[in-house]
Amino acid sequence: MPIKEKIITMQTEQTDSGKAQRVFSDIVMAELFLVQATIESATAIGSGFTALGRQFDSSNDDAETRETLGSVIQRTADEAIEPYTTRFKYLRQLINKDT
Repeated sequence: MPIKEKIITMQTEQTDSGKAQRVFSDIVMAELFLVQATIESATAIGSGFTALGRQFDSSNDDAETRETLGSVIQRTADEAIEPYTTRFKYLRQLINKDT
């Protein structure tokens, strides 16, 4: 095999190896973001349950200033999904920046 073809083959192998390494890094980063988001989401859900419990415990206390059950549930849902959307946007930015 001529030297020129060997060099081209070596460059192609290095490029393929670099791409595989990049894919692996992206998968590891996505998994880390998923774990972080899951922990934050579980914390938000736990806080939502606590808020709902307070709603039921204080059913007669100051009904005007108390948050409605629906708003507590909606707020909890928003707080539970937010970590996933934030991490996904950040991951996409990192991937797009490096390509």
